Parts: sequence; structure tokens; C-alpha cells
Amino acid sequence: MSVVLTQLPALTPLLARGALLSPFKRPRPAADFPRTRLVLPGLRVDLARLAAYERVCGFAAGDDALPVTYPHVLGFPLAMRLMSGRHFPLPLLGLVHTSIEITQNTALAATGAYELTVYVDGLVPHRRGTEAAVVTEVRAGGDVVWESRSTYLARHRTDGRAAESASQPQRPLPAVAEWRLAGDIGRRYGAASGDRNPIHLYPLTARLFGFPRAIAHGMWTVARCLAAHGAPQAALVRAEFRAPVLLPGTVTYAADGERFELRGGSRVHVSGGVYPIAS
Repeated sequence: MSVVLTQLPALTPLLARGALLSPFKRPRPAADFPRTRLVLPGLRVDLARLAAYERVCGFAAGDDALPVTYPHVLGFPLAMRLMSGRHFPLPLLGLVHTSIEITQNTALAATGAYELTVYVDGLVPHRRGTEAAVVTEVRAGGDVVWESRSTYLARHRTDGRAAESASQPQRPLPAVAEWRLAGDIGRRYGAASGDRNPIHLYPLTARLFGFPRAIAHGMWTVARCLAAHGAPQAALVRAEFRAPVLLPGTVTYAADGERFELRGGSRVHVSGGVYPIAS
């Protein structure tokens, strides 16, 4: 079933609803999940918010093409409407964004009009809990020009036997740059993206959820890497979020060919790659 919306939903009420419903959720891989597809036609980009996003993520300003990660920001309120709802079986509090795969078929003009579609694509067992996949599609003229698949993990007790795809150990990539991250990055990214999860804002609010300090948004870390790495107009982007980045802090951006990663000492925070798509 498709539900057509007339505007993007406000994120703050959705976060509050998800938080209130979280204690009543009982996550399990066999749980039912909403099959609804949320559709928003005629979406246009707020250029002022886009400019703020480009500044905080390090993308070049003034380019008419959207950064490859920006459609995720556009679709995030729709994803939150699904994941904060009563019928979504995983608790929003504690939900961890574990990976994203983006397929961009062509450059997206910042001044274009688009149709967004977001839906839950299923639940799978994970050795640490249950993982949900959320798909976001962007259409222009009826054609899918951008698509992403994000996975979100709800941790809970399991028998430990669930299969988990493990990437093969690889040699560390050569360091390219060292970045000193300010303590307000979470607040700046939250203002630009609308994602004001308290774990990203202040040390006090982050400590309520078990973190010693605020942590950077996972999508900020991958966007910052891609701003440095670059991506062709048509590309497949894969990224895994492997460990939180504490703010403030110092990280190392490393890259070699198609691959990139963000490290703190010997700990890898994000690893991924950019692969051109032949036209």
C-alpha cells in the first residue's frame, strides 16, 4: 500500500513518538513490519539548508549537483515516520545505523523537482539482535535516479547463531589527512539535516544513552569522507559504520583507489568504497 504525502513530516514529534513507544517494542526477526510505501511527489530542495549541509560536511559550495549523500537527508523524515510508528517492531531508542549502500544513476540538480519513496524492506536476524532494511528511492520524470538501502540494528539477546556477513580483513589504507573535529559538529549537522538525536548534541544528553561524550552522526562521517574522496555522477557507494566517533576528537581519513576509511588510532570508524557505474 502506498500513502501519498503532501509535505515532509516534522522530525522532532516523530523522535518523541518513537522514544515513547520504544519500551513497548519486542524486537525479533520474525516480527511483522509495515508494508506501507510513503510517497512524497513534487519535492524541491531548500537551498539554504543544502548550503549549511555542504559547509558542515565539506562539500564544495555552489555546485548545482546535490552531494551524493544528500537525498538520504531528504528521505530521512519519511524513514523516521515509518520507524517511529506503532507497527514498526524495533525500538527507535538504541537503534544503530550499521550500513548504507547508495546507487546514483545520474547527477541530481539542486534546483530539480523529485518524488521520494521510502519503505521497510524486511527484517533479518543478526548475531547481536535484529536488523531492518529501509529503502529510499528518488525519481525524476518517473525514473529512479538515486536509491539507498540502509540497515538499522536493534540489539537484544539472541542465541548467537545468526549468520552475519563479515568483511574480509584488509590492510590499513594509507593516511591522507588528519581531521580535528569540533564538539559542535553534531549540533551543526543536526541543524542542517534535521536529525537532532540527543546522542549527537551534548555530552550530558549523550551520557544518558551510555556514551562518554557526544558522537558524530554516522551519515556525517560518510559524507565527510565522500566530500574528500569524490564520486562520479553515476556511482555505487557502500559504507559500514563500525564504531562511533566521539566529539571533540581527532580522526584520520585514509584512502586508496576506490576504497576509503575513517580511523581513530588503530580503530576503524567507517569503511567503504566508491565504484563508478558504466553508462
